[in-house]
Amino acid sequence: MNVFIIGIGLIGGSYARDIRQIRPGCRIFGIDADPEHLQQALSMDLIDEAATYGDLVKADLVLVSIPVDALVRELPVILDSIGEQTLVLDAGSTKNLVCKAVEDHDNRRNFLACHPIAGTEFSGPSAAISGLYQGKTNIICEVEKTAFKLQERALDLFRDLGMRIRYMNPDAHDKHIAYVSHLSHISSFMLGKTVIEKEKNERDIFDMAGSGFESTVRLAKSSPAMWTPIFRQNKEYVLEILNEYIANLEGFKAQMLADDFDGIYREMDNTNKIREILDGIPLNKVK
Repeated sequence: MNVFIIGIGLIGGSYARDIRQIRPGCRIFGIDADPEHLQQALSMDLIDEAATYGDLVKADLVLVSIPVDALVRELPVILDSIGEQTLVLDAGSTKNLVCKAVEDHDNRRNFLACHPIAGTEFSGPSAAISGLYQGKTNIICEVEKTAFKLQERALDLFRDLGMRIRYMNPDAHDKHIAYVSHLSHISSFMLGKTVIEKEKNERDIFDMAGSGFESTVRLAKSSPAMWTPIFRQNKEYVLEILNEYIANLEGFKAQMLADDFDGIYREMDNTNKIREILDGIPLNKVK
């Protein structure tokens, strides 16, 4: 089995680690725009050798884990280069523009649009970890456009990686992911920005930062090269959720100004129900 990973960072490198375990004897090839990433991936045994698009014709599986702006540009070229039975998977955090980029491609049947909901705030080959996908949800879009035999191969792989599967259309994916992922990154970036600006005048602020601050601002360490294209591609839904978020912040501020701390208590008490939702209880079951 020849596996090609395009983009050897956290996502691609973690795929490489786990595929090497669950598919013994496979050969893993790496393609990356950064020569240092390729050298690092080779030295870490994430890949067996570096490759180019010209080698994709011999690929059984291609995993594309590059920033979404590059994904929209490169995916048609990748599909131009593959063999008839090659399965191509992506890991993009947006789906509308990605799916539209290849909707009329002759090899559209070879592509399965995916978004594994997994990751950390770190990037590059050194961020790759084993077991990253165990128990994680993988969202699949437009499954009906992928050849059935290739769907089966993909589902076998995801099952062996320990992933759960959800099916969505691209628009629903982009709307929902704006709420549960994109907004949390914006909040983290802006909290980090606010504290950094304040720290210029109050040098001991970071000495006072506890685990609550650390966990909230953790995502601010994420790669701007990855997240700026995501915000650009999902601008409509990001702005929609930002308007709701800002309205809630303004409401909280108004309660503070009015000394309405009973109201603030009720807001926080109601929001505590997020614990039950995150534990897997459907929203309509939460009282």
